[in-house]
Amino acid sequence: MYHSVMDDPAKHANTLGEIIHPTLIFQQQMEVIARDFNPVSLDDALLFVQGKKRLPARAVVVTFDDGYADNLEVAAPVLNRFGIPAIVYATVGCIDKSLQPWVSRLRYSFLTTKKPRWVDAQQQTWGLGDKSARGRAYEAAAACCARLAGDAQESFVTDIEHDLEVEPVKENLMMTWDQARQLIRQGHAVGSHGMSHPNLAHIQSNDLEFELGESKKRLEHELDGPIRHFSYPRPTLQPHWSAATVAVCRTLGYATAVTVDSGPVRNGDDPLFLHRVPAPAEVEGLRWNLECTFLGRAT
Repeated sequence: MYHSVMDDPAKHANTLGEIIHPTLIFQQQMEVIARDFNPVSLDDALLFVQGKKRLPARAVVVTFDDGYADNLEVAAPVLNRFGIPAIVYATVGCIDKSLQPWVSRLRYSFLTTKKPRWVDAQQQTWGLGDKSARGRAYEAAAACCARLAGDAQESFVTDIEHDLEVEPVKENLMMTWDQARQLIRQGHAVGSHGMSHPNLAHIQSNDLEFELGESKKRLEHELDGPIRHFSYPRPTLQPHWSAATVAVCRTLGYATAVTVDSGPVRNGDDPLFLHRVPAPAEVEGLRWNLECTFLGRAT
């Protein structure tokens, strides 16, 4: 499970934070996957789960959440060099509006504000005197925002930007629709990460149906093909998927949905809540996570 790949992650530390992999590390991790494991597509994994296809031993699917432009510009050339198919889950509203996900915008607001304190909607005061305090205030705000979707979510973020007297993040890091089409032409897949990146297990049922349904519709329109795969956002809070999210995915015709719950994918798993393995910022950390996931088994 990846998000962003950049030459200079420190440049965007106030927005994306720790979800950026340095290009060199990503290259080395893909070399490990190509040499010591067997990269396969998500469609291959789906057939395996359904009992319709055997996979090679130690099969690995590479995934990206959010839909950053660097997935095409930086990661794809590396993937192509090693013959690794990947899937990018796009946050549709962010692409449409050329805006970073709300998580990044909130993070930027709390880390760069010059205000000494923030008062939340419950009139609780949060000091912003040091990085640790700012982090706690950000987490409190994120826990509220994760429960919102669409216009309500946007209003929450813009209110905080106003309260903290911070100029909105101007740099657009999201891919364009043309870049998404290029990924597909290069042999990769694009799936949905929702419209506005809320925690789907904590929003209203009408918002849930819109996040899953409208994002699928928009992607199919822009990419001129079926969208079969979904990734549950987990900006904060647990759980980040539920029986209700699975039911809506199934009704809308998604074939798979992946979580951030760590673990292997096994034959017979429900394809609408598949596990993934986090990719640490170190090469050996990824190898360790994969080896622990496979537990030394040949399959």
